[in-house]
Amino acid sequence: MNKKKKILSSAKKAYMRELGSIKTLNSTFNNNFYKAVDAIHHTKGRVILTGVGKSAHIGNKISATLTSTGTPSYFIHATEASHGDLGSIKKNDCVIAISNSGETSELNNIIQFVKRFNITLISITSNSKSSLHKNSTFGILYKKPIEACPLNLAPTTSTTMALIIGDCIAIALLELKGFESKNFKSLHPGGNLGKDLKYANEIMHTKNKIPTVNQDVKMSKAIIIMTKKSFGCLGVVDKNKQIIGIITDGDLRRKMNSKFFEKKAKEVMTKNPTIASKDILVGEAINIMNTKKITSLFICENKKPLGIVHIHDLLRLTS
Repeated sequence: MNKKKKILSSAKKAYMRELGSIKTLNSTFNNNFYKAVDAIHHTKGRVILTGVGKSAHIGNKISATLTSTGTPSYFIHATEASHGDLGSIKKNDCVIAISNSGETSELNNIIQFVKRFNITLISITSNSKSSLHKNSTFGILYKKPIEACPLNLAPTTSTTMALIIGDCIAIALLELKGFESKNFKSLHPGGNLGKDLKYANEIMHTKNKIPTVNQDVKMSKAIIIMTKKSFGCLGVVDKNKQIIGIITDGDLRRKMNSKFFEKKAKEVMTKNPTIASKDILVGEAINIMNTKKITSLFICENKKPLGIVHIHDLLRLTS
């Protein structure tokens, strides 16, 4: 077997081993899982993740996901807990300990500490007979996996399963709390994600830059306004200043004839244009524009245009 085939074959085998075990997780989402999530939901303090080795890395990631989705959390390495970090665990907190075997000796001091102060302990393990599971307030069990490692030794599949369980806990809590995109934005102000979570009304063109005309304006005047505003479209409004139609460059090409310039805007417009509310996110606006195959989007309140965004404005923001 040549090098390329060997590498690809190894990768596919590892993938299939992990996938096979991941599929068994369905049985993990049972009453014990419910009780554990419910306990976290009612925790008045913080959710503390702990573990050793690869499980520590997974715990750190789960903690970060919880915090970013509205459940205050932090990570304590089980070894460091024995050297003073136990003091950061408070009575109103909840501890989630991760260990595939459930017999990680470094967790013993944390187990004894939470039992002494009656602090909720949730375990994530594959061993129902382990000391960790037996001493937990609520135990989340998954079927002992076959590691992707061909020696069945290096933590691979087991860490993937623990990570998935952590993600499922975070998402369940997110939905219980009614956590919305606006909450997510406040916790992710930086980077591309923060840009996608900006509101369209933060970047829209407003006031005299909005390309609109009254429905009774003749096209001879409308086309001049449309050209001047440079958006490639024109919103048509009624006497109440509500948008009722749109005229695009495409409409001009399709409907141009000898009587075109004498027609009123309402005779040329496309009725019921796609509009968006002022609290739409940039990411959502891009999705609408891509789906509808449009290049500009009017931002409205009660159908009255507050501004307009062009696809180029959004793409520049997120690039």
